[in-house]
Amino acid sequence: MTTRATRSPRRRTVVALAVVLGILAAFVIRLVDIQVVNANDHIADSREYATGASVTLYGARGAIVDTSGNVLATSTVLYDVGIDPLLAVEGLDEKDADGDVVQGEDGKPVKVTWPELAAQIAEVTGQSAADVEAIVVDSLTEQSGDRFEYVKRYVSTEEYRALADLGIPYLSFEQHPSRTYPDGAVAGNLIGFVGSDGTPLEGLEDLQNSCLAATDGTRSYQRGADGVIIPGTESVTPAVDGGTLALTIDRDLQWYMQQLIAEETERLRAGWGGIMVVEVATGKIRAAAETATVDPNDPGASEPEDRASRLLRYSYEPGSTFKPVTAATAIEQAGLTPGSTVVAPDRIEFPNGAVINDSEHHATQNMTLTGGLVNSSNVAMSQFGTQVDPETRLEYLQRFGVGQGTALNWSGEPKGTFLPTEDWDSQTYYTTTFGQAFTVTVPQVASVYQTIANGGVREPLSLVESCTRADGSVIEPDLPEPERIIKKSTAQQVGLMLENVFAQGTLADDIKIAGYRMAGKTGTAQVSDGKGGYKDNLYFTSLVGYAPAEDPEYVVIGVFDEPEKVRMSSANRSVFKKAMTQVLTHYRIMPSDSKTPLLPITG
Repeated sequence: MTTRATRSPRRRTVVALAVVLGILAAFVIRLVDIQVVNANDHIADSREYATGASVTLYGARGAIVDTSGNVLATSTVLYDVGIDPLLAVEGLDEKDADGDVVQGEDGKPVKVTWPELAAQIAEVTGQSAADVEAIVVDSLTEQSGDRFEYVKRYVSTEEYRALADLGIPYLSFEQHPSRTYPDGAVAGNLIGFVGSDGTPLEGLEDLQNSCLAATDGTRSYQRGADGVIIPGTESVTPAVDGGTLALTIDRDLQWYMQQLIAEETERLRAGWGGIMVVEVATGKIRAAAETATVDPNDPGASEPEDRASRLLRYSYEPGSTFKPVTAATAIEQAGLTPGSTVVAPDRIEFPNGAVINDSEHHATQNMTLTGGLVNSSNVAMSQFGTQVDPETRLEYLQRFGVGQGTALNWSGEPKGTFLPTEDWDSQTYYTTTFGQAFTVTVPQVASVYQTIANGGVREPLSLVESCTRADGSVIEPDLPEPERIIKKSTAQQVGLMLENVFAQGTLADDIKIAGYRMAGKTGTAQVSDGKGGYKDNLYFTSLVGYAPAEDPEYVVIGVFDEPEKVRMSSANRSVFKKAMTQVLTHYRIMPSDSKTPLLPITG
């Protein structure tokens, strides 16, 4: 028999269970409503309270290094310092209205007023305390409620750390990749520079951007109204660093050549000057120095015309430095030898009415082809050169690079100009034999002498060794194949005549380097006045040569634009001798074990 006492606990249990089940059923129904029936509406509501955010992950722009791995350009990080003006003035909390709580030197919280903090910030950033205070005050005055202003942009890592150590919670720091050039102006005109936004603007920074450029990544997430990142919403696309660009340039040699050309350009009062050093066997440019030279760390400090490379972009009529091309053409196409002769007065009038003069008065001589180069006789070379038909002569000029440019593919690099033979007038017919009526660049002249020194085989000029990608893969530049321009026997004969230029010419004593056989040629090119004529008594002077002549290793060319102190190519003897001496010393080139065989200059 069930009593009232036993029924009561059971009833209470049933009632409690029913209540629990009812509550659970309500929760289940509500859960289904939230997650299934009205899921989209609730997702939309949540998005109103959650904030999506994305942070750029910057990849590092690749380094530029010299042929030995010395860093010429690298990436670093700069910071933008931001501030919340409202918190700076009102404090982090109402109770802190008379000052902000920051971390003291002993690690304990201390209360500091905004003017005091402004002074501490200014001490780090190099601003005045008043300027920092004004940033906040002006912001609140002009844009009430504005919550962000820049205190200073592009501060260094050292400054960033000093500001972070102040422990000011309403300062923020945004990273910016930046470029730095440890050696300043060394090779600056070749390396180029980037803008404040990282855009490459000049030189190899621009030309090799496909190697150097980084690919930025992103970190995206959602956060709630309280600023906390919502778990599971974060995704990361990693950044990819740029590649390392290795150059053919030798940093130490480049530095020396820049000092040398700066001194010599000033001494001669020239518009500008340049030196280029080319390795004979490879065509690699080991130095390309010029004045003035830009410091890529501060390109704005240089005049706009000095921020790029004149040496690679300037074109001119080469003058006598191209007479060896005429000699090579005459040897191969007219059967001449270094001992072939012509009658050479100091002035000659040809049957077509053209008049050719030598630069100095001299008695009429029975001059050899060697003598034409040694004495740099326009009269002799015009007679030797015109023993070959114009079309063939132009073909040889083009073989040696006239109108063809170089493998450097430098932006703005001229290819050189020439006239088709049908447009040659009576004067041009002869002047093309001694370097006039066509234009070239300094690298093209250097390439001519590299070809002769290399037994008639042209190696393409290059400034880039390789690009090493972030994944370790190495990409070498796509250069033309070496090309035979003249026969080896022709190159040897022309080379021996160029040795005699240095051994028997008027500058022999000024340019000789004890113990070494050298070969080369001077050039005094007239400068266009832009009106179809030439400037009066102003020249573009050059001296180019190679050593050791019996086994050539390096070509050196030195140029000056309109030197005023010494106006002829003799201006270049000092810079050439110093530059070549440094090259031979720097690369520990052994002295010659023989002397130059002297060839007759008259017959």
